Amino acid sequence: MAIQIFGTSKCRDTRAAQRFFKERRVAFHFVDLDQKELSAGEFESVKRVVGLENMIDREGKEFARQGLQYQRFDIEAALKRNPRLLRTPIVRNGKLATTGYQPELWITWIAGVK
Repeated sequence: MAIQIFGTSKCRDTRAAQRFFKERRVAFHFVDLDQKELSAGEFESVKRVVGLENMIDREGKEFARQGLQYQRFDIEAALKRNPRLLRTPIVRNGKLATTGYQPELWITWIAGVK
């Protein structure tokens, strides 16, 4: 299992995801979106699995700060321009992916390996 967690160190859900995998002794690779953004291939892979609408954090501070709730905009362009609009954590396991804190799905990934 090759788990990747994309998020920020300030994000509570990202820290909870890291703790979830640590407690179950599942190795993961953390990518801090404040320092490195999703590559084009990673972005497309996540988009294919979860969809663009599930990738944007409409309740996040950055969404409100930019006033996007009052605008029409291209979701993909906005996400690529500003990674702080992403719903975090983004957790990838090969071709599988989730956005947000979803331990119920992660448990099925772990159970599938054993």
